[in-house]
Amino acid sequence: MRRRRRGASRGDTLRPGASPQCAMDGNSELRVLVVEDNRDAAEILRSLLEVCGFQVSVAHTSQEGIEAARKHQPHIVLCDIGLPDGDGYVVGSVLRQSSYTIDARLIAVTGHGEPLDRCKALAAGFDQHLVKPVDPRELLRELEVTI
Repeated sequence: MRRRRRGASRGDTLRPGASPQCAMDGNSELRVLVVEDNRDAAEILRSLLEVCGFQVSVAHTSQEGIEAARKHQPHIVLCDIGLPDGDGYVVGSVLRQSSYTIDARLIAVTGHGEPLDRCKALAAGFDQHLVKPVDPRELLRELEVTI
């Protein structure tokens, strides 16, 4: 049984009170896909990323995420692990093997923070595993790797 990190609820995606620094230039060409079943959390991520100049698509289920990736061919995918129609590990595995996202940066954003959860994310093809609530500055630092 997976345990959520203490203090992280399903809706907490970004750490409260942390303000991001959007010092990255040239983001307008980078496409980001957010796969998150919590609609409020997905919109918070969308807003943050759009303010920083990214082109953002949002999906709320595993299947929507895979279809959106095929359609938008994102450079970066932020994917929750606990999704209503499956899990994000499957999404990561499918996207890592797909020609349209084989080179995308895949980042798991989840409330599951045990070492085994990180290992499972990396084994599924994710490049990074971030635990909710995520500090926006930490998230943007991770995105800088792609730029």
